[in-house]
Amino acid sequence: QVRLVESGGGLVQAGGSLKLSCAASGRTLSSNFMAWFRQAPGKEREFVARIGRTDGSTYYSESVKGRFTISRDNAENTAYLQMNSLKPEDTAAYYCAAGMYDSVYSSWGQGTQVTVSS
Repeated sequence: QVRLVESGGGLVQAGGSLKLSCAASGRTLSSNFMAWFRQAPGKEREFVARIGRTDGSTYYSESVKGRFTISRDNAENTAYLQMNSLKPEDTAAYYCAAGMYDSVYSSWGQGTQVTVSS
């Protein structure tokens, strides 16, 4: 099992940027697909982005495409989510996830709060 710890959340004005980090321990990240999800109060958790295990292929939800970038540094055992042009509707708790198979995530972090003010 991979233990994941997110960091980098905070309060930012609309149009600003934040970079989230997801540090892994317990097993190397290089063997895992990595993804970011988010959950706003009163809403279901939604997929944000994912990065492939070996080829680094990326996939984004339509709501963040062109504004967010997911990346990984296997040497540092860390995944990232660069968030630009933030909007108030991006306000949510953001969670990273890892899994051996695409779209099947067995390890989850505790979440980091992102709040975007208008």
